[in-house]
Amino acid sequence: MSITISRTGTLLKDALNYRAMRQEMIASNIANVDTPGYKPRDINFEQALMQKKAMLLKSDKDTLKMAQTDASHLKPKEESSSFKPTLYFRDGHMARNDGNSVDIDIETTEMSKNSIMFNAVIAAMKKDGMIYQSVIDASRNVR
Repeated sequence: MSITISRTGTLLKDALNYRAMRQEMIASNIANVDTPGYKPRDINFEQALMQKKAMLLKSDKDTLKMAQTDASHLKPKEESSSFKPTLYFRDGHMARNDGNSVDIDIETTEMSKNSIMFNAVIAAMKKDGMIYQSVIDASRNVR
């Protein structure tokens, strides 16, 4: 069992994991640039993060809990915390004669954009941590 300080921290951690997963997918696309019949893969990052945000910010007061009146009753199904983003084939590029549709220019551009967003998420995580650090530092001075 882990202690959750803020929902923002949890969302940022998941955003960092999704960005790392996307970076691996793009690197795999670049590595398979000469593989016959290969279609570039990607994840729907924004949709995955929005669904995770909705799951984190869902209020418990809006849900009706199932009563368990006897120990032999089945327990309610708990929501899965291992949410996976949707994997899809990025299409729309002209395939070469061998059926490969990887465009190296698009892949390197996507990799650069993803790297910038990865660094932005890390900066946001540092700022989120600095908020709590400033509270701890301020509480030391109170007597």
